Amino acid sequence: MRIAGSGATRPRASVSSAEIDARCERPAGWTAAHFAIQQRGVAQADETTSQLAAAAAQAALDAAGWAAEDIDLLISACGVMEQPIPGTAALIQRRLGLGGSGIPAFDVNATCLSFLVALDLIAMGMRVGRWRRVLLVSADIASAALDFSDPEASVIFGDGAAAVALEAADGPSGLLAYRFETYGEEADLCRLEAGGTRLRPRDDLQGFLDLARFQMDGPGVFRAAARRFPKFLDALLTEANIEIADIDLVVPHQASAAALEHLRRVLRVSPDRMVNIFADHGNQIAASMPSALHAAIAEGRVTRGDRLLLVGTAAGLSLGAAILQY
Repeated sequence: MRIAGSGATRPRASVSSAEIDARCERPAGWTAAHFAIQQRGVAQADETTSQLAAAAAQAALDAAGWAAEDIDLLISACGVMEQPIPGTAALIQRRLGLGGSGIPAFDVNATCLSFLVALDLIAMGMRVGRWRRVLLVSADIASAALDFSDPEASVIFGDGAAAVALEAADGPSGLLAYRFETYGEEADLCRLEAGGTRLRPRDDLQGFLDLARFQMDGPGVFRAAARRFPKFLDALLTEANIEIADIDLVVPHQASAAALEHLRRVLRVSPDRMVNIFADHGNQIAASMPSALHAAIAEGRVTRGDRLLLVGTAAGLSLGAAILQY
């Protein structure tokens, strides 16, 4: 499996840390000092998840030199769907002009690690010859459900989309190792409870609206992930039969500035061996990891044959990682 092209897009507007200070009724400089974020994208009312996703997808197609009709499959790997039914993939397919093509399109959801899970699924499908060319896109509009009365669960999030065009190929490129673990006992640490079948607005509209805001215990997520990560990482490296020293670049989910620094110290890698776009992107949920991957590709930080460690956490609580040979 080879990355033939990548692309990313952000909303037209962005919000600065100074504007976030005012929104949260904090003194000037508070957001930058506490969360190390300078700005992040914010989607406007006419910018939808599928619209941002289609723009990123088209950029990836252009980079690969493909027409949209060349793909065998489209996967939408978003943390939050645009609407419950139909899946976001169908909406992206239509925006790409493929609405009458019959090309299969479906969603994969593992919140912040949706891109990683979809990548593994695609690798398996290519291995058995089911797909030759696949378009994988992640987009999220976190700002739709943020509660600014809780800065820990709001100020770090940004909106955006990123995509990769993947093709079956001979040679060294491919997924060398993959690991994913979920601990449902920590499921309440990150949650968005409204929008599914459990809460019904016709029974309690105000209760539904109250729970239509994202809730997160940031310190709890950090502790739960940090406690399990060393054993998780050892298992991944053992499976791949390599060491961290063999990794050319770490591409993490951009969870938070604190999480990125903790990961860097645990891995014992220098800042130049890790992609960190958090300060001006924020945590873009599922779009976070592919946005970081695209940034590394666009900046020339990876070359063919390089080994990349894609790693992160997600609501669930889940830990996921893959070693990808670019």
